[in-house]
Amino acid sequence: MAEEPLVSIIIPHLQGKETLVRCLNAVQRTAYPNRQVILVDNATTDGSLEGIEQAFPWLQVVHNLRNLGYAGGCNSALPVAEGKYVLFLNDDTDFEPGWLAPLVAACEADERIAACQPKIVQQDDPAMFDYAGAAGGLLDVFGYPFARGRVFFALERDAQQYDDGGDIFWASGTATLVRRSALQEVGAFDEDFFAHMEEIDLDWRLHLAGYRVVAVPQSVVRHRAGSTLPADSPRKILLNHRNSLLMLLKNYSVPSLLRFLPGRLLLEWVTVVYSLFRLDFVRARSVLLALIQVAAALPRTLRKRSEVRKLRRVPDREILEKMYRGSIVFQYF
Repeated sequence: MAEEPLVSIIIPHLQGKETLVRCLNAVQRTAYPNRQVILVDNATTDGSLEGIEQAFPWLQVVHNLRNLGYAGGCNSALPVAEGKYVLFLNDDTDFEPGWLAPLVAACEADERIAACQPKIVQQDDPAMFDYAGAAGGLLDVFGYPFARGRVFFALERDAQQYDDGGDIFWASGTATLVRRSALQEVGAFDEDFFAHMEEIDLDWRLHLAGYRVVAVPQSVVRHRAGSTLPADSPRKILLNHRNSLLMLLKNYSVPSLLRFLPGRLLLEWVTVVYSLFRLDFVRARSVLLALIQVAAALPRTLRKRSEVRKLRRVPDREILEKMYRGSIVFQYF
């Protein structure tokens, strides 16, 4: 019987020893034997790594001199990753021993599958889907992400309604298995994103290169959402709005940009005006800063577009078939 392919598990860490130990204990109990585990020290300052290498001697630790965010932190571990597959895993997760094998089996069954995610439920209430990816990520044509089992802050109870699995647009960075050869082909996470939306940007490039992204509900991961940044954090609001716009500018063709970008910019200004009306000055300021940062990054983003264009194998008409063709904002609000 052939040995299971090697999986390199990359866990970025910033703070919180109890959370980290819980995750590493779950990794240690994982039934899948052929694995390499790389912990990324993203310039941790709270002492949470003290004694970790002694308690978990099978860990490889990559030390960064500064916090590179989720994107840069994960990328910093790729040079030492040896697996056929790379699994990016948040440190605020846990799972049962059999969680990893179904993810590998899904990718092994079809070489066109470049990335997949498990079903992601809440750590405190596993009967409820988690905000970060739920049963598989989706995207509307204006660049607003949602998921099967989660639209904005509305979460569904897991009643096995999405256990059919199948194709999705993006796999949550909370726990996503990626084929390393595909990662080398399309490039790793965009480090300018720092955090939030980087996995959607990566999966968009995988789609452009002709790959599939799927949900694997036979694997279940429990997640404690918001342990790094709470949902109402000004920084989180800024990153989500900024990175979503950068993603559109990078990956859409010119005709698609002309078709959808004006509507997206209108929605951004509606958000600003509505936030001011509600006296939510924090949100209004964060969205305005996002727009300013997108404008400042435009020359760099245009250079990235040329790189994306080189890997494109699939026209936008096929990409749009994988998206929600309306506005999830209008539908929800």
